[in-house]
Formats: sequence, C-alpha cells, structure tokens
Amino acid sequence: MPHAPSPDPRIDARPPAVALMGPTASGKTALAVDWVARFGLGIISVDSALVYRGLDIGSAKPDAALLARAPHRLIDIRDPHETYSAAEFARDALAAMRELHAAGRVPLLAGGTGLYFHALLHGLSDMPPADPALRAQIGEDAARRGWPALHAELAQVDPQAAARIAPGDPQRIQRALEVYRVSGRPISQWQADTRRAPFPFRVLKLAVAPAERATLHARIEARFDAMLAAGFLGEVRPLAADPRLHPDLPAMRAVGYRQALEHLAGETTAAEFRDRAIHATRQLAKRQLTWLRSERDARWFDPERDAGEADQAVAQFLGHRSTASS
Repeated sequence: MPHAPSPDPRIDARPPAVALMGPTASGKTALAVDWVARFGLGIISVDSALVYRGLDIGSAKPDAALLARAPHRLIDIRDPHETYSAAEFARDALAAMRELHAAGRVPLLAGGTGLYFHALLHGLSDMPPADPALRAQIGEDAARRGWPALHAELAQVDPQAAARIAPGDPQRIQRALEVYRVSGRPISQWQADTRRAPFPFRVLKLAVAPAERATLHARIEARFDAMLAAGFLGEVRPLAADPRLHPDLPAMRAVGYRQALEHLAGETTAAEFRDRAIHATRQLAKRQLTWLRSERDARWFDPERDAGEADQAVAQFLGHRSTASS
C-alpha cells in the first residue's frame, strides 16, 4: 500500500491573526472597526491605558456606540488602582485569540503598546521573581535620590535596558535594577534569552503611521484639543480625589493623565498643561515608532495614503493561507 504524501513544509497550518500596530493617533481604531465588518475579524485591544475603567476620554477609548458595532476585548478589565502586567496581558490575549478562532473569527490585535505585543508574540523570559524587600529598598533609594539618578545607575550596569526605559518610568527602572541586584545579570540579557515554541497563530503584522512626522504631530495636537473639549479634566478630577491612587501607579502614569493631575494640583497653568501633555504624547509616539522598527517583518502603511493597500494586504492574507509572517 503506498504511503500518504508527506505534508508540504511550506504550508503553515496555524490559524491566521492580524496585528494592527502603530503610534498613538495614527488612525488604528478606524481601520480596525472597518475590518471587523469587512473581514469578520474580532478586535483585541493592545493598549495599556484602555485596560483601566474610568480612563476613557484621555485614553481615546472607543465610545459605547462604536463598541456596540465592533466589540473590543481587554478593555475595562482593571480599576485604576490595580496593576496589569505584560505577562497577564499575554495570557489573556492568547485566550481571547483562541476564543475568537473557536467562534470562527480571525483575531485582530490592535494597539500601540509595544511591550504587550512583544510579550504576546515573542514571549517573556523566565527571569527572577519579584523581591519585595529589595523592591522597597530601591523605592526608598529613589525617594532620597530621585528616579533619574537610579536611571543613571541602570545605564552603568545595563545600557541596553536604560536606552529603552525612560528616566521617568519608575516601575521599569525599579524592576531592571531589582533583577540585576538579585541575579548579578542585566535584565536585557534575561530578555534576550527568551526561548519558546512557535506562536500558535500565523500573524500578519501591519504598522500604520503617517509618512511625515509633522502629520502625526498635527493629529496628536488636534486629538488632544478634542479631548479637552470633551471634558478630559472633568474625567480626571475624581481620579485625583481617589485616595487609592498615586502618581506611580501605571494608570496614573498614562500620557495625559499625569500632566492633568499636575495641573489639577496647581503645578501648571492651563496652557502649560496642554503643552506638556501634547509634548509627552509626541514623545510616546516617538518611542512607539522606535519599537515598531524592530518588528522587521511588519508591513508599513500611511493611514491616509495607503489605506487601500492595507485593506488589500489583509484580504490577500486571509484568502491565501500558505505564507507564515510570524
């Protein structure tokens, strides 16, 4: 009896998924919502601010009407005083992808949080667990010397990590120093040692960003002014009055919210608040673009000029399932 033919190694039998990545204000949500209706996709939010309840206007969270048309998973799953790690996101996002696939829908990962995308698609290393006593010691050190000083210390022992972590990001500075002091090994080395089985979905990676930086800056400014007009400061006032919240919580470090809290505390004028928030958002977009360039298999599109080409890329990917892109 003849043997059955061997499977073609060029055929990738993993189910498909689409990753729609891009900097803030680049037009990802409009594209994602359009693709839900056109291609039968199901959206999974990849945004570290949208996970928090009550962070709506300042995070550009889709409103109820839009969510009714195109539901987003992993939105409003934590209160602002709670934390949500990249590892938790990777676990929850993969579960959501499997649920969508079982329901006959293609998962669409849409957002701009590079750490979340990396944790899901590439995995996180099995680095040392948290050490509460050492973490407290680092926090006390920061209270005396300031986080920029600890960031400078990190730059001495782990230049790669320091280059990725902003001087004003206490949570990540603290974790990087903690790992180094516990293990004697830089966190960047732990992260480089990630090993895992192939990702269970075949992912088309699309990076959406205006070709001209000035265009993105203009979109950021216009969107922030629209947030102010929609009552952003009114949204932040009850957060500022909540005794459970403090500036070092991830939710309160979200771009725009930190600057709003400073303004409501009387530290800045209205004009200074607007300028600082827009500047911080532009800096966030710059970091997001830097991360996106590391995703070498992503296809880039201008949201205004190349929207049709992005549509075509999704259509071709879903219709021709023999090419792996992740």
